[in-house]
Amino acid sequence: MSEPDIFYILGNKVRRDLLSHLTCTECYFSLLSNKVSVSSTAVSKHLKIMEREGLLKSYEKEGKFIGPVRKYYKITLSNTYVVTVTPNLFWYKGIRLEEKPNLRRFEINLENLDASPDTLQSMVINLLDANKELENLLEALRALESYRDMLVKNIKERYLEEIGDMTQLAILHYLLLYGEATIEDLSDRLNLKEREVIKKAEELSKFVPLIIKENIIKIDEEKLKKY
Repeated sequence: MSEPDIFYILGNKVRRDLLSHLTCTECYFSLLSNKVSVSSTAVSKHLKIMEREGLLKSYEKEGKFIGPVRKYYKITLSNTYVVTVTPNLFWYKGIRLEEKPNLRRFEINLENLDASPDTLQSMVINLLDANKELENLLEALRALESYRDMLVKNIKERYLEEIGDMTQLAILHYLLLYGEATIEDLSDRLNLKEREVIKKAEELSKFVPLIIKENIIKIDEEKLKKY
C-alpha cells in the first residue's frame, strides 16, 4: 500500500473532524454521522475516500447489547507530518512513530552554523550542515510524538476502564491536545448543548481537575500536581 495523500485528506474539514473523533475512540458509522454537520451520504463518501487512501480500515463488530452487527472504522497509520512552505522551500516529510518511544538525549547544535555565509560554497556547506541538524530534530520529534501517542492511548484505556463515560473522555482528549477550549467549541465539536458540555466538564473535573471560568475550560495543572 502506497503512502496516503495526507494533504489531500486533511484539506477537508469534515475529514479532519472525522479523524479527530476516531482518535478519541472507536466509532461506528451512525455515531460518526451524528458528530459532524453534514449528511450521512457525505460522511460515507469521506470515509470511503480515507479508506481508499489507506488511512482508515473498516471492520464489523457486535455491540454490547442485542442488535445488528455494526461497521466500525479505525485509523491504520501512526505518523507525524512536517511541512515547510516559503517562497524558497516546499518540503515535507512523513515520520513513522514508534510503538516504544526512544526516550534518550538528543543533541541539537545550531551554534556552528554561520549566520551570514558570503560565498556560494559556504552557503551550500551550511545548508548541508543545517539539514543534518534538522534530521536530529526530526528524530527528537519522532520520540516525543511516540511518547505522547503512548500516553494518550493509556489515558483513554484507563479512563474508560475506571470511569467509562465517553463524553467526559472526549472533552479530556480535546483539552489534552489543545490545552483549553471554549464551551461553544466543545458544544460544536461534540454536538451537545452548551449546558450539557458544562455538566460533563463538571463531572470530569472530579477525576481530572479543570478550571471552568468565563466560558473557557482548561486543565488545572497546579491542582493536578497535588494529587
